[in-house]
This record gives sequence, structure tokens and C-alpha cells, in this order.
Amino acid sequence: MTSPDRISLPARVESLKDIRKFLKDACSLHPRLTGAVLYDIQLAVDEACTNIITHGYSGLVPGSILLDVEPSEDRVVVRITDFGRAFEPSQAKAPAVNVPLQERKPGGFGIYFIYQSMDEVRYDVVHDRNVMTLTKYLPVTPVPGRP
Repeated sequence: MTSPDRISLPARVESLKDIRKFLKDACSLHPRLTGAVLYDIQLAVDEACTNIITHGYSGLVPGSILLDVEPSEDRVVVRITDFGRAFEPSQAKAPAVNVPLQERKPGGFGIYFIYQSMDEVRYDVVHDRNVMTLTKYLPVTPVPGRP
């Protein structure tokens, strides 16, 4: 399972449904990918794409979002590429997770959710594009009859 899958969609909120379906389809044949792992991947990608749509292309003519999914034996790697404004996710202000819900302002948890649900997060600006690489390691399934 080393062949990457790719999709290109307009950077619009309406595309998020298609992005989720694409991820599910691209990962569905992997024998070690559980529903919980797929949920983590979809959550991180959904948050990243929402940030691209909302902030990266804010005030610009919305471009596209490219998704590459590369499942392998022990991990799933998702690369999200856009052509909007650059943003370094590791510089984002940490949300106030201990503040009661009724006292919180809406938003601000997207980057937090990405880092919490993925094992590796990498962000690069390459020429005119932003590339976020998300890696999720798959759980090791014990072989029956082995310790």
C-alpha cells in the first residue's frame, strides 16, 4: 500500500464533506486502520483545511486545496497543500483548555486538535505553496499465538 492518492478541491467549506469521504475511501483498504485512527486523521485534516479556508485564503480569491494520502505498513501520511497565506502552526497560541466552556471564546482549538490527534505535524513553505504533512502511526496488531 505505497501508492499515494490525490485529490484537488476548491478551498470552500462545502468541500470538507468531499475531503472526509476521500480520506475514508483512501484509507478503507488498510487492514490495520481502525475507526478511531481514521477519526483522528479526519479530525486533523478537517481542522487544517478549515483553517486554510477561513484564514489562509481570507480576503483572497479562494484557490484550491490538494490532499495526498499515502498509507503504508505502519503509518498514514497526509500532505495538505494550499496556495494561501503562510502560517506556522507551531507558533499558534495555546487554547485555554482548563477554562469553563461558558467562559471560552469560540474557535482557537483547531491547531490544538491537529497536534493532539496526529503523531507528527510538519509545516513547510515551498515556493508559493504551504505544505502541512500529518503522520499517524498505526497501532501494532499482535499476531495470534505470539506474545
